[in-house]
Amino acid sequence: MNKPIVVVGSINLDLVANAAKLPVPGETVFGRDFHTFFGGKGGNQAVAAAKLGYPVTMIGKVGEDAFGLQLIDGLRNNGVDTKGVDTVPGPSGVALITTDAKGENSIVVVPGANGHLRPSDIQQHKDILSNAGIILTQLEIPLETVAALGKFAKEHNVPLILDPAPAQFLPASILRNLRWITPNEVETYHLLHKSGSQLSESEAGEHLLAQGVTHVLLKLGPRGALVLEDAKTRTLVPGFTVSAVDTTAAGDAFNGAFAVALLRGKSATEAARFANAVAAVSVTRRGAQPSMPTAAEVKQFLSHGQPSKMPLLT
Repeated sequence: MNKPIVVVGSINLDLVANAAKLPVPGETVFGRDFHTFFGGKGGNQAVAAAKLGYPVTMIGKVGEDAFGLQLIDGLRNNGVDTKGVDTVPGPSGVALITTDAKGENSIVVVPGANGHLRPSDIQQHKDILSNAGIILTQLEIPLETVAALGKFAKEHNVPLILDPAPAQFLPASILRNLRWITPNEVETYHLLHKSGSQLSESEAGEHLLAQGVTHVLLKLGPRGALVLEDAKTRTLVPGFTVSAVDTTAAGDAFNGAFAVALLRGKSATEAARFANAVAAVSVTRRGAQPSMPTAAEVKQFLSHGQPSKMPLLT
């Protein structure tokens, strides 16, 4: 039996408004429509992997409010094992999301119950974590919990993939416990305390390797991904050309799919191509978890999808 993917992270209700344009500070714009979706970077990655047919267990927290039970049911209905999801007093996490006509978005996340996921919870769920094939995590939970998770994963030789979002600087003590780090361009330069004009993407990846991460994957949106497996091995994996309507959970779709492909024996570059396809399908649909495709949908897309012709490196 395949060892499951274990996702340690946030579980949110997404409140999504769609407008013709994103408002600038001080501006009010009329929205076109409004929806609620199950989200949170942790929940999104869990659902992305589960909908691809891989066993997934979620570790996280929801509140005692009306959203909590709905969020757990949403995970279960998508095939995620929720035995690691606990309920705590107070509100569940929420994300306030505005999308525009181009599919771009702005997001404000209120952690709620996610902020109560503590290092002690890593020990509480040690049996689940030690049996994982891969652990996925993000930065919508307390940083001290991410640090404890990294230490646990290193000690138990379980590969840990970190999606470093929301963007912030991370200490070397966290970075050196990771098997993979998968930042987008904005997150990359936050990690390095650099501006985008100071380093090429390839140089940025090399700087992350120098800080102790064993493998780096830079997510470049529609341009694809840059995979650095060591200081001398780098591969550009083109993305796919699609008409995006909502990019909200594209990075989460990518990470869930990347983990699935690795555990199914694919090379890092093969896994990145598969993940590019899953992310491409996801941006053609609205919502976070509802946008995640099934394995059959990805297979069909790969038989017809057009690789991006945009340049990968700056």
